[in-house]
Amino acid sequence: MKHLILISLMFIGCNHTSNNETPEPKECRAGKFDLCINSPEYTVQNDTLTIYCQEKTDFFNAPDGIPHTANAPLLLKEVDNTKPFTFSARVEPTFHETYDAGAIYIFHSNLLWQKFAFEMDERKQTRLVTVRTAETSDDNNHDAITEKAVYMKISSDTKQVGFYYSVEGSVWQLVRLYRNIYPAKIYMAISVQSPIGKGTRATFSNIEFTENCIGNFRLGL
Repeated sequence: MKHLILISLMFIGCNHTSNNETPEPKECRAGKFDLCINSPEYTVQNDTLTIYCQEKTDFFNAPDGIPHTANAPLLLKEVDNTKPFTFSARVEPTFHETYDAGAIYIFHSNLLWQKFAFEMDERKQTRLVTVRTAETSDDNNHDAITEKAVYMKISSDTKQVGFYYSVEGSVWQLVRLYRNIYPAKIYMAISVQSPIGKGTRATFSNIEFTENCIGNFRLGL
């Protein structure tokens, strides 16, 4: 990745994660996020965050148990999972190589998280992908998106959690819905990855956290 001249570039002193180790998130100031893992390199402009990643960075615990990769940079915000919440953002990755992606997360530890990614697949299509991880990861490819950016949303009423996307930010499509099995203390996060590439970036805008949930878990409204 060619590095640009960055305004307000910040290097945050967080430990890099590996295998099953989950370091305590470190404090940082990044717009609406105040914690980080894996030394994110980012820029902030008003409500827009751009995160950069190095080569071969990812979060994925292979279904066969080998290997566990946990070195993608994360910017996080602590959330009380005993209360309803909704987290949404417009995500615009820069795609160079297969599996390059920008993503939003529910994150608890290296062994318990859910990734919702806008990712380039093996056929160079860009699509929504979900990876639900409880010790090992599943991997689900969803709708292909031709636009360069997509709105993504996660919402919970404490009992169930839903994942949604929208091209224009008003009509939402359900991607995944399941029981909320997460502990009381979790994090919402944004991230960028380049598992087999040489690094990339993703821009996140229209970032919103609210302590309420959507009214219709099928329509995402």
